[in-house]
Amino acid sequence: MSELILVRHGESIWNLQNRFTGWIDVSLSHNGMREAERAGELLADYAFDVAFTSSLLRAQDSLYEILKRNRHCDQYVRVHELSSEWYEHFTPTDEDRKELKIYVSEKLNERYYGDLQGLNKDVARQRFGAEQVHIWRRSYDVPPPNGESLKMTAARALPYYQSHIVPRLQKGERVLIAAHGNSLRAIIMHLEGMTPEQILA
Repeated sequence: MSELILVRHGESIWNLQNRFTGWIDVSLSHNGMREAERAGELLADYAFDVAFTSSLLRAQDSLYEILKRNRHCDQYVRVHELSSEWYEHFTPTDEDRKELKIYVSEKLNERYYGDLQGLNKDVARQRFGAEQVHIWRRSYDVPPPNGESLKMTAARALPYYQSHIVPRLQKGERVLIAAHGNSLRAIIMHLEGMTPEQILA
């Protein structure tokens, strides 16, 4: 029977500093690393058939910490979306069948925060007003300047989910996705049939 496991990355150094991160490729904090290790302990007995992650380090590092603790995953192969025909073009051996494929795609990246990226959230409230920042952060379809709304994030994440992940689930596979709050929120909204108001509550 198919199974889908969604994991948000551990705390990043910019989460710790209360900064808008978006697509800035920051690392996990020490606490974030411990969170990823804990997720690995909880998922240690799950035999995954395939994994998906974003192009950002904090999601990838969280995934690797999970897989390092997995009793069924000895080795893996990363497949980059933009060059998948190169990365998957090899003659497999019997040993290769044991390797877990990790598909890396920026379609699963965090919401792009545009001009807010790098700003401390308190500084952003002082600069733009607390109400405006709240609207940018919590509305479904209002993006920050030069950034993405949750609706726009869903518009890139969901087609990828439908084309790359759903076929795996239809084959009865156990799929692990390590990604970000907003890209995962978009997938959950779709799976649960939630309205924009419900997903943002």
